[in-house]
Amino acid sequence: METLLSPSTLFTPSLRGSRRPSLTASVSSRSTVVSCALRRPQAGAVVAASSHGDGVVGRSWMSFLHHGLAAAALSLAISLAPAPAPAVASEFDVLNDGPPVDSYVVDDAGVLSRVTKSDVKQLARDLEARKNIRLNFITVRKLTSKADAFEYADQVLEKWYPTIEEGNNKGIVVLVTSQKEGAVTGGPAFIQAVGDQILDATVSENLPVLATDEKYNEAIFSTAKRLAAAIDGLPDTGGPSFKENKRESNFKTKDETEEKRGQFTLVVGGLLVIAFVVPMAQYYAYVSKK
Repeated sequence: METLLSPSTLFTPSLRGSRRPSLTASVSSRSTVVSCALRRPQAGAVVAASSHGDGVVGRSWMSFLHHGLAAAALSLAISLAPAPAPAVASEFDVLNDGPPVDSYVVDDAGVLSRVTKSDVKQLARDLEARKNIRLNFITVRKLTSKADAFEYADQVLEKWYPTIEEGNNKGIVVLVTSQKEGAVTGGPAFIQAVGDQILDATVSENLPVLATDEKYNEAIFSTAKRLAAAIDGLPDTGGPSFKENKRESNFKTKDETEEKRGQFTLVVGGLLVIAFVVPMAQYYAYVSKK
């Protein structure tokens, strides 16, 4: 019993056969390995997360930079792109559209005000109701198909009113703003009612003179009143002339230039004499006193 229960016999074999130190060492080493294994992935994860964050930030900045450059390029392209040309009607559109139904005015050049259009419309409508003669007024900026306003006016009359019956009592007034000229034409009844004298007067006075001064509203309305007065048999009120509307030139004539040159020479000569004579006289007086 002593032998079996002896501490030496009880603990010694267990100590000898025990693997605790190695187990402890193993556990200790394993714990160290595990600890290192656990710590290394954390450090790697931090580095990976940091590098991933930097990559995301870098990519976000690059994406922002790319979008900014694209927006700037698009804005520059839009600003430098030529503006689309406005849709402007031509003399061909006036021909193809036909006569105005109720306005009596085709302002293709865009130079007439609303007041002028309304006044011309009222005058032409009243004239047509009383005399059965219709006046149509056309403004165009320039002509490319015809040489002058007279040929274009005849073309409009033939296009709008193909037969003599249709155009017999019709009148056409054309004003070309770029060429500063106008024309009046019409059917036989219209020509007879107005008379050649008034026709020539409106073409040589009202339309070109006022158009030269860019008074397009006055040119159209004064022509309308003058034609309507002639059709009604009223006295002619007359029209403007180039002498009255002649613009004064800022350049001097040859005679004026010569006159100014003589005066300038006289003044300069007098100043030179004074500049030389006065100092000499002063010096002479000073020397005489001594």
